[in-house]
Amino acid sequence: MAVLRTSTFVRGARLAALPTMYAGRTALGAAKKVGGAPAEAVATEIQRRTVEQLCKTLGELKGGALKLGQAMSVFEAVMPEELAGPYRAALNAMQHAAPPLPLTAVERVLSEELGADWRDVLTIDPKPAGAASIGQVHRGLWNGRPVAVKVQYPGVAKALVSDLRQLRRVARLLSALGTLADATGLVDELTARLTEELDYELEAANQTRFALAFLDDPLVVVPTVRQATTRVLITDWLEGEPLSKHIHSSELSQERRNRIGAALVHAIYAGPELTGLMHADPHPGNFMLLPDGRVGVLDFGAVKRLPGGIPEPLGRNAALVLNGDHATLYDDMLAQGMITSDAPVTPQDLADYCSSMSEPFAEDTFTFTRSWLRTEAVKLANPRSSTHLAAKHLSLPPEYLMVHRVALGMVGLLCQLEAAVPTRHLEIRWSPGFRNTLAAHLGLDPAVMLADSTAHLEGLYGSFGSTGVPRQRQARTKKALAS
Repeated sequence: MAVLRTSTFVRGARLAALPTMYAGRTALGAAKKVGGAPAEAVATEIQRRTVEQLCKTLGELKGGALKLGQAMSVFEAVMPEELAGPYRAALNAMQHAAPPLPLTAVERVLSEELGADWRDVLTIDPKPAGAASIGQVHRGLWNGRPVAVKVQYPGVAKALVSDLRQLRRVARLLSALGTLADATGLVDELTARLTEELDYELEAANQTRFALAFLDDPLVVVPTVRQATTRVLITDWLEGEPLSKHIHSSELSQERRNRIGAALVHAIYAGPELTGLMHADPHPGNFMLLPDGRVGVLDFGAVKRLPGGIPEPLGRNAALVLNGDHATLYDDMLAQGMITSDAPVTPQDLADYCSSMSEPFAEDTFTFTRSWLRTEAVKLANPRSSTHLAAKHLSLPPEYLMVHRVALGMVGLLCQLEAAVPTRHLEIRWSPGFRNTLAAHLGLDPAVMLADSTAHLEGLYGSFGSTGVPRQRQARTKKALAS
């Protein structure tokens, strides 16, 4: 069995070699084209081989390298189909195929964290149930209760320092592959949050908030935390299978896809109001499909703290686009520092840029598809489009960057699922800025709009988020944490 490579030299060399290998394949491809091979076929083959090598390397190294790969997995739906297939297969395999640590190394961490007598209360399956970026999970029994035991890789903190020095080069490679995703921005975000992810006690506190807030929820399950130290996290075991294993399966019915899609939006959007936190790592490996139809949510190491709920300006901007109030949209984005007064963009340019983010809220239900996402991505990449022009001069305030990226990641998942989701009602329910702005435009009482959307959602899925319930759950969460 492999152990985590923590040598700065070895990890740096493996990552630094990726752009070099890509350059070599490109040179070889140029020679093939001179020899008469079709240019498009050569380019596709270069991309396919590079993707496979990239995913293999990131998966083997774990640490920050694998974190980047996981974050990029949600953007598969943007890619052209001839490249999406290999990319999808390689990344999905990477989610769970990272070489595991030997059992002796796992037991050593358990002894250091839980004490030499840890076997008195805990037994673990020698074979890991999953191997991820900074730790691996074993199934176990904690005082007779089925649990998941997450054990951090020894030396992973050192590995992260090494990775973060090299990942910007890899991010530029990903951009060259045409993913149309801001990989460099992802690296910056990973750098900012990975220190928090190393602290499993902090993750346990985050997860406890979510578990209490989503107690008895009809769509979402968050496993209860049983024990936590800095490097060991023990939670209830969820019986199910990862979304990454089935997201592209033809056996997944459309009805099931739609319900999964609603659960994903609900889990991400409801978190800020119910807990003051937003789950900030929406990749397929962090969601479990449970036998009762609900979706289990895992990994709360990466969260965005939003004590006031979803930021009012973000929902307000989406509603202004739907209202056709482009002048107010321009003025608001100027006041929020998203654009400067000398930026060569018009109110219509900004509305065009924001339209893809607000379109899912235009009707009661929106169907997310790969073709829709690719169309929007092409607009963004076209230097002649108003969308590209606005994006070039847009500057999101730092406090909104992670929220924006989480939303993009969620859309990527929904498009892979090809799910039809009542996004308008979910946005009305959980985004006060959207709800209040839309209600004012339509001449409605926001409270009535909230009640109507809540009733609609409860009619589809069962009771959750009724008036007053979020406040009761927040109070229960605070009381439980205080005790």
